[in-house]
Amino acid sequence: MTKQVWVETHPYLQSIAAFHAQVEVALDGISIPQVQIPRWDHYTSDFRIGVPLLHSPRAGIDIRPAGTVVTSLIEALASGPLPDLVLGEEVRSLATELRGKQDAPSRAVIWLIHEDGFVAARSGLLRYLGWTVLARFLSPVVTGFGSWRDEEQWLHGYCPTCGSLPAMAQLVGSDPGRLRLLCCGCCGTRWRYRRMACPFCENQDGHRLAVLYVEGEKELRIDYCEHCAGYLKTYNGEGRESVLLKDWTSLHLDIMAGDRGLKRLAASLYQL
Repeated sequence: MTKQVWVETHPYLQSIAAFHAQVEVALDGISIPQVQIPRWDHYTSDFRIGVPLLHSPRAGIDIRPAGTVVTSLIEALASGPLPDLVLGEEVRSLATELRGKQDAPSRAVIWLIHEDGFVAARSGLLRYLGWTVLARFLSPVVTGFGSWRDEEQWLHGYCPTCGSLPAMAQLVGSDPGRLRLLCCGCCGTRWRYRRMACPFCENQDGHRLAVLYVEGEKELRIDYCEHCAGYLKTYNGEGRESVLLKDWTSLHLDIMAGDRGLKRLAASLYQL
């Protein structure tokens, strides 16, 4: 299944799909600086006590070079037509706002990780565009980190790379050895977590963990915790990660969960 086929069967996603595609095309035309892969042995002690990679001074990853890419992307989008007129005006306003802030590129990407030290009137749009850039910039680090780390030594409910709460989950393999992976909606990291536990409140009472199935979409479901009301959109399968693990392709599940009083505890990049 391709994204095009998915959007055709979910027409309410057409607007965000068009904007997402335009952002990706614009980013393809911008040179991405090379990120320095950390010395993993320097980071080992922080990893063992649960410090995410980008929060560890021992890892020494400099994300500031990605800031110039963020501003270049925003300027590129602001200079051309966008599929949504209101969103186009928001992008142009964001470009103007960043031009007036001192050291805006580096401060903006640091804000993506730490959520402080920078104020943007259009923070939702900046978060989406910033993480789109940062995920691509950090891709070699995410790949290398995934090969290096011992998943059994992490098992935390937050992303080992950037510290974000998971936006989605995936069930892989077959029973009885089926694994549950949590998926970061920001940097794209996937990591192992306990099958029967809530990553938000760490509740392990199986009687308070429930599933909401989605009619007509057998590979997607909503897993939620009755204790904290937090939920995870879950892809129950393998092979269609490029479509079904993209947070924006299942925004209708977020609406469904909200209508039932459930809480999205992970940040959304699509509150534009």
